Parts: sequence; structure tokens; C-alpha cells
Amino acid sequence: MQPGLIILLMMFLVSLGSWSCGKKTEPQPAAETSTADSAAAATAADRPLANVPPNDREQYYSAAPEMTIDEMKRYIATIHTQKGNIVVELDAVAAPLHTNNFVFLARQGFFDGLTFHRVEPNFVIQGGDPSGTGAGGPGYRLPAEIGLPHHQGVIAMARQGDQVNPERLSSGSQFYITLQATPFLDGQYSVFGRVIEGFEVVQQIAIGDVMVRVDIEER
Repeated sequence: MQPGLIILLMMFLVSLGSWSCGKKTEPQPAAETSTADSAAAATAADRPLANVPPNDREQYYSAAPEMTIDEMKRYIATIHTQKGNIVVELDAVAAPLHTNNFVFLARQGFFDGLTFHRVEPNFVIQGGDPSGTGAGGPGYRLPAEIGLPHHQGVIAMARQGDQVNPERLSSGSQFYITLQATPFLDGQYSVFGRVIEGFEVVQQIAIGDVMVRVDIEER
């Protein structure tokens, strides 16, 4: 066999061997993940109670949360409703325990889907009860931080009456927003913030209206 033919034959065999070493695979597209699935996964991770039925949030905790807020920062809570947003500035200086608690519950998704179960015209709207009855809560109460006055549009925590609650401990989750100044409540309930945007939404809230979610902004 001529040397040129031998060289051509060897090149052909090498070429053939390179194709037979393994199956050639084309790049496969990544598995598609729907936007809804991604949102659900993010919610489950970041707001673990958002997908828990409200009744199952009743007495969910055994103690109030540890302090995690920075009292030198501002905390803005946005309560999303189907009638619009209610934006509340929390007072971490005057009521650090109540501010910390509200921030914690909001970030856990505790308030998501709960209703305003009480509306008293020219007085208050009230929500944050997982049972929707006015008797529920997260499983703990908060020490009183009484001091701020009840101007129109403040947010404060509800509580049981003095006859069964002489220490004036606050509910762990039930809060109210005043529709007008209520000075006769001063010195009795813990105010921990005020509405800075969306008071017209507060005035439109009716019994059964839902808090879609509550978001916290730290500044």
C-alpha cells in the first residue's frame, strides 16, 4: 500500500474514533418555573404564615418576639386593602416593644388575609384577630407602653379591660386606628404610631374588609 493511502486511512480511523467515544448531546433548555410557583416559594420562605389559614394562626406563638428592630431607624408599615393602602409610621422610640412586635408579625405574614372585625363610626376601626371574633391573638400579650396621645389617625393595640387586666397588657396582634381624636383613651392604651398616608382609606373601611398584606419598610 502506498504511503499516502496509509496516511489517509489512519486519519479516517482517528476521525471515526472521535465520534464513537460517546453520544453527542445537545444542550437542554432549563426547566421552566412559572411566575406563580416562584412567588409561592418566595412567600413561603419570607412570609411563612401568609399561606397558613387565619384560624390556624390563633395562639400560634408561645411568647412575644425578641427585639430585632433598631430604635434609631424609622419603620413604615403599609397595610394593603382592596380599598387602597394605609401607610403608618411606627414609633420605635416611644413604643419599641409594640413596634418590634408589629414589624415581626407583618414580616411573618401574620396579618395577611385577616379582616377588620370591628368598625365604630367616628371612633375606631379594629383588626388583627386571626379568629375574626375580637377574642383571638397570636398566643401572647405585650407589656404596656402607655404615653402617646390618641390623636386622629393613630394606631394602638387593643386590650382586655382593667377588671381582668390590671396591668393593661396589650393584645399581641389586635390593633385599632382612631377615626377622630379620642383623648378619653389617653393613659389607658398603648399607641405606637400614626397614619401618614391613606387616612381616606381608613375612613372607608367596613366590617369584613380584608388586609391583603402588611409590608414593612425600614429607613
